[in-house]
Amino acid sequence: MGRLVIVLLMLLLVNLGASDLRAQDQIRDLVVKIHAVHHTPDVLRPWSRNTPQQIKGSGVVIDDNRILTNAHVVRYASQIYVQPNQSSQHLPARVDAITPSMDLAILKLDDEAFFEKRGSLPFAKELPRVKDNINVYGYPTGGTELSVTQGIVSRIEYTDYYYQAAGLRIQVDAALNFGNSGGPAVSDGKLVGLVFSLIQNAQNIGYLIPVEEIQLFLDDVKDGVYDGKPQTHDLIQTVENAALRQRLGLPKGLSGVMVAQPYRDDDAYPLKEWDVITHIGGTPVDSDGKVAVRYDLRLSASYLAQKFAKNGVLPLTIYRDGKLAQIELPVKTRRELVIPYLLNSNPRYFIFGPFVFSQTTQDYLERLGNQRSSSAGSFGRAASPLVTRRYDRPAFDDEELVMVASPLFPHRITQGYDDPNRGVLTEVNNIRVKNMRHLVEILRDSRDQQISFKFASAGVLTHETMVFNRSDLIEATGKILEENGIRYPYSADLRAIWEATEMQAPKSAKAFCCSPG
Repeated sequence: MGRLVIVLLMLLLVNLGASDLRAQDQIRDLVVKIHAVHHTPDVLRPWSRNTPQQIKGSGVVIDDNRILTNAHVVRYASQIYVQPNQSSQHLPARVDAITPSMDLAILKLDDEAFFEKRGSLPFAKELPRVKDNINVYGYPTGGTELSVTQGIVSRIEYTDYYYQAAGLRIQVDAALNFGNSGGPAVSDGKLVGLVFSLIQNAQNIGYLIPVEEIQLFLDDVKDGVYDGKPQTHDLIQTVENAALRQRLGLPKGLSGVMVAQPYRDDDAYPLKEWDVITHIGGTPVDSDGKVAVRYDLRLSASYLAQKFAKNGVLPLTIYRDGKLAQIELPVKTRRELVIPYLLNSNPRYFIFGPFVFSQTTQDYLERLGNQRSSSAGSFGRAASPLVTRRYDRPAFDDEELVMVASPLFPHRITQGYDDPNRGVLTEVNNIRVKNMRHLVEILRDSRDQQISFKFASAGVLTHETMVFNRSDLIEATGKILEENGIRYPYSADLRAIWEATEMQAPKSAKAFCCSPG
C-alpha cells in the first residue's frame, strides 16, 4: 500500500512538472523579438534626421491581436519587424499607440495570420507582493534565442518615469540586459509587468512597468489617442516637524501633507499655500506623505490621483484655518511647460534667409547639456531664457520660445552681424513673437521692404538688432535650400500657414516653396 502511494505521488509530480513545462512553452510562443530602425530627428538641424540605428527589443502578445512593448524600442522607428520565437520570419509591424512618458507602445501586424491559434498572455489582477517569484522572458544581448531568467520582486514604489510623468514601478532582482526591454515578467502564468529599465554597473537590479499602469494605458488609447494620466503638480512637504504642526494649528492625531507652493496662484484655484491635504478620495494621508494601499504596501500619496480623479477633478479633504473642508482639485495629464518635450513628435522649424527658427524644446536643451559639462555654458550665457525659463509655465495661451536653432547659414547678407545661434527671438518688425505659428504669419503677411529681428537679452550682453531687406531674405532662402540639399524650408505643420494667403502675399514669398524633387 505504501509503495502504491509513493508511485501515485511521483506520477502526480511528473504530471505537474509536465503541465508547468507546457505552460512555459505557451508563454514562450507569446514572446517576440522586435527589430527596429530608429530614425530620430536631429534637434540641432531640425530639417534632418540622425543616422539610422538598429535597435533590438522584446514584446509580448496580448488580447485583440496586439503586441505590447516599450516605447523606447519603437519610438521614431522608420521600420519595425516582429520575429516569432523559434522562427526566422520578420513580420512587418507598425505602432498603433504609444506613450514615451510611461514607456509603453502597442504594435499591430500587417498580416494578422501570426495570431491564429496563438492565444494571449493574461494579466494579473493585482500588484505582486515583495518576494513573489517571477520569470522574465526576452531577447537580451549575448545570444539570439529566447532567454528566461528568474528572480523575486524586491520593491514596489510610485516614482518618476520620463518627461515629468510618474507611476508605479516594480524592482526585481532577475538578471536583465539590453534587449530585455519590452519583455514580460510572469508569475503564476500571468503578466505582472513589462521590463523597461535596468541600472548599469549594478548587480541584478531591473525595473518593471506593472500591469496597473499597462491597463491604464490600454484603457486610455481605446479612442485611438493617448491623453495621459491625471497628476497633481503642487509642491508639497511633510508635516512631521513639531514647530510646523504648531504653526499650522494641526490637532493631535491629524495627519497629512502641507501645500508649499500651489500649482496656480489665481483666486479660482482651490488649493492655497499652508493648506494641509488630509485625505485624497477619502483615503487618509499620513504625515510622511504616504498612503496605505494594501496591508503590506505604502505608496506616495500622489499615486491616488490616478485612482480617484474623474472628469479632470480630484476630491480632497484639506485642513485650513482650523477647519476641515472638501474641495475638488482640477488635475492635468501633464505639467504645462513653455519649453515642452517632443515626446513622439518632430521638431517644428522655419528656415528664412540664413535663419533656422525652431520651437525650443527640452530635447534641444538636453542635447546641448550632453555636449558640454556646464549647464550655463551649454546655452552660452547663464541668464538666457533657455535657462531662466526652462521649467516655467506659459505666460499666456500658446506661448512658445522661438529660437535660432543652428548657426546662421553662410551668406553675404549676414556680413557684419554676430551669429545669434541659440538666441531667443522676441520681436520681428517691432511685433512681439508669441510662437512659431505667429512668427510665420508675421513674415508671410509683412509688406515692409525691410525686416528686423530682435532677440532676448542674456545677462550683461544684448543681441544686436538684425535688419535685412525682405527681397534679399527671400532670394537667400532659395539659394540656401538648394546649396544644402534641404527639401522644405518648414516643418509639415507650418507649410499650410505659410501658404495660406499666397494669393495676397508678395510674389517673392512663393520663391522658396521647395527644392525640386
